[in-house]
Amino acid sequence: MNSSALLFRRCAARSQTPIKCYQRRWAQVHDVRFYAAHQNPKHIQDRYKEKLDQKAKEKGLKDAEELRTAYADKIQQLRKETIVPGVNAPLSEQQPPSPQNASETIPFQPPPPPTPQQQPSKAPKSDTPVKTLSSFIDVEKTAQLPQKEIETIWRLRHVRDAQSLCAVLNTSTFQRIIQTARKHPQFILPLPREGQGAEIHFLQWTFPSETTATVLFTHLAEFKLRGEYAQPHTTITHHLDLAEEKGVVLLEGRVMENRGISVDEGKFLLMNLQKFYGFEAQSEAARENKERRRKLMEQFSGGDEGFKVEELLEEAEKVP
Repeated sequence: MNSSALLFRRCAARSQTPIKCYQRRWAQVHDVRFYAAHQNPKHIQDRYKEKLDQKAKEKGLKDAEELRTAYADKIQQLRKETIVPGVNAPLSEQQPPSPQNASETIPFQPPPPPTPQQQPSKAPKSDTPVKTLSSFIDVEKTAQLPQKEIETIWRLRHVRDAQSLCAVLNTSTFQRIIQTARKHPQFILPLPREGQGAEIHFLQWTFPSETTATVLFTHLAEFKLRGEYAQPHTTITHHLDLAEEKGVVLLEGRVMENRGISVDEGKFLLMNLQKFYGFEAQSEAARENKERRRKLMEQFSGGDEGFKVEELLEEAEKVP
């Protein structure tokens, strides 16, 4: 893995505040899950032969081979759109930055080594600083209540805020999520749009304190354009204050207004986050789905050219 990818992860892990931005854009990725071109033709034929043949006939083509040829340019463009420089770009497409353009090719720049006379530079302030649990409830008094009452109080606390998201997780579920988050602190998730394919959104985990873990959702196109200055459209914070004593983790978040995302769409992204990061498989089919999702996350984190957005779309739509 090249130096820019390592540098991105180290800086992202030290991030203490949400990311800023000044412009809203989003990535338009059309649903081409049935147009995939795998490196191994036999693999795609064996796995999707029936669907590919059906799609070819719908398009007036002879077979899957003609379909793949017809959509070769579109598939290549789709792959390029999902590359995040310094995060999951293939090594063949990453060039060592020169001193003149380093700030453009590396999303997060390290601060210069401080001299004895210099004070450590402060992290930029965020428009939406992460709140502690005590900002919402009296933690000491709440800890004396039964778990069911805690859940009720937490949901009532957010019911009047139309832009808010809230949930209550048991500690074991959160532990699965956070274990995966530390392995894969960045990932992408699709958001289907009726008649428009799907938008791709970039997510990033940060850990502002020992009792909070935050997820930032940003339009992928905006993050690629502005890097650390891209402001998220949705923030999700997990509060761990009651995790050990009461066995619950309280989740709260907010979908920013006028950022191109509705509250229901924010809930959909949150649902898929839990599906990829904290899903507990019970059946054999569910275990197979979980393994495919794990593989996709490893491919993305490692910059593997085998990562396919169409497979991501397929896994995101599966239940469970």
